[in-house]
Amino acid sequence: MTVPNRPLAAAAWMTGAIAAFTAMAIATRQIKGVHDTFEILAFRSMIGWVIVLACGLALRQLGRVRTDRLGSHVLRNLFHFSGQSLWFYAVTVIPLAQVFALEFTSPIWVILLSPVFLGERLTRRKLAAAALGFAGVLIVARPGFGTVEPGVIAAAGAAVFFAATALMTKALTRGEAIISILFWLTLMQAILGTVAMVLHGPVILPTSATVPWLVLIAIAGITAHLCLTTALSLAPASVVVPVDFARLPIIAVVGAAFYNEPLELALFAGAGLIFLGIWLTLGGGASRPQGAEVTKP
Repeated sequence: MTVPNRPLAAAAWMTGAIAAFTAMAIATRQIKGVHDTFEILAFRSMIGWVIVLACGLALRQLGRVRTDRLGSHVLRNLFHFSGQSLWFYAVTVIPLAQVFALEFTSPIWVILLSPVFLGERLTRRKLAAAALGFAGVLIVARPGFGTVEPGVIAAAGAAVFFAATALMTKALTRGEAIISILFWLTLMQAILGTVAMVLHGPVILPTSATVPWLVLIAIAGITAHLCLTTALSLAPASVVVPVDFARLPIIAVVGAAFYNEPLELALFAGAGLIFLGIWLTLGGGASRPQGAEVTKP
């Protein structure tokens, strides 16, 4: 009997995650002139909750949905909703490659926030990794004298919220089934999105032209979570994170081909420093918390 090549299998699952994240960004761009950020979040979460509910029923897993940790779910989803709102806004206003590059600082924020959330020790190696990452951010963001684009601030802020959410997810996964996390994730995101959508108003309902894109965003979001979680169950973060970084050149080519976004050397130079910081962190045994899903849009 042959032993499965777990790193190769993890890389295959990461290919699915990369495709899902790329599809989600493209679909968001396609409807940005019709729906605003909160409408996209609300409708995609409604569709996502129906999908999770249907899968849970089909697989007879809904009995694993727990209600005794709702407070933790609410706090996690408030952070996740904030990160999602910033990410979806950034996707509509700045180059896609720039959004993805800034998003990759999330693992560095996990390291910096882990002493607060998990009581972990902050070593010199971790601080050096963070310094490299933030140097990369400055190159990617290219701040002028007191002027930084709102989209850049949004993308950078999204990375912070995603990092905090990942740490909260680590705590939830101790005894909480993935189906339960996804159930409350999509339901609470739908509620938060609906409230924000109504308050922001006026509401533009989905049309025959935008429904397919909203469905794609919902499916891509769930698929990305599933692929990342599976990949991390097969191989360590030191294998998965470098593969995930392939999203950057792919989305850069997509942006250049379909949206006339420039391929700038500074973007890849900054992204290289961010990746070096992540690699240094992983090499120091400070990989992403075991058992926690990577929390992305």
